[in-house]
Amino acid sequence: MYEADPDAVLVGEALPFSLKLLDSLVAESPRHRGLLVAGSRAYLLYAYGYVGSEADRIARDDVDRAGAVRARTRNLALRSHRYAMRGLELRHAGIAAAVAADPVTAARAVTDARDVDLLYLAAASLAVAIGSGKDDASMLVRLPEVDALLARALALDEAWNDGALHELAVSWQAARPGVGDRRAIDAHYERALALSRGTRATLFVAYAEAVAVRAQDRKLFDGLVARALAVDPEARPDERLQDALAKQRARWLAGLADQLFLE
Repeated sequence: MYEADPDAVLVGEALPFSLKLLDSLVAESPRHRGLLVAGSRAYLLYAYGYVGSEADRIARDDVDRAGAVRARTRNLALRSHRYAMRGLELRHAGIAAAVAADPVTAARAVTDARDVDLLYLAAASLAVAIGSGKDDASMLVRLPEVDALLARALALDEAWNDGALHELAVSWQAARPGVGDRRAIDAHYERALALSRGTRATLFVAYAEAVAVRAQDRKLFDGLVARALAVDPEARPDERLQDALAKQRARWLAGLADQLFLE
């Protein structure tokens, strides 16, 4: 699995081919849950970990070009979201349209933990799409969908994947337009930290962006970056790639610290 490979450059160069291969496999087996999950995961990883990160770097020097790359990020993330919703449709027919019409009620139709992975992917991918299109009214009206999908996943299995849902809640506050609820963010961070036992570099980076930068707390920021970089990649061998990408982002943020913090 590519997610276990720590070579972020190698995986990044191979992912476009893998995405198109997955598209062709899904076209042949459109009701194969495993392929829909794999497709959603791969598109989400590429959208957020590669194209979205590129847009953030470009934005420092070329706003117009960054806008074009963010539009691509949004489109890739929406492909991930569509695959996730198709996966949910296998057991909950009509849920995609229902979520769009009444997010909270529709999300509650998922009644057991077997679909938490798809709820996570649906929420995370839509969060990335919204975060990449904050000036797009058609995306902003979908904020309640992310809230409902994530809330339902947390209600069904809040400890899923060692706190990945709570980590997503922290990241969502960083991507979501407006000011997040600091107390809620802190609660999600502490729970994710406890469940992951400090083995997720992604969590420390998410909290640094969601809280430390917004609060202009340079000491907290520096400490979180240090903790991210100190995480042992072998602590989560199936997620070495995510660890490598998180540390790459942590180093990039550290290099921008003097611009991020106005002392």
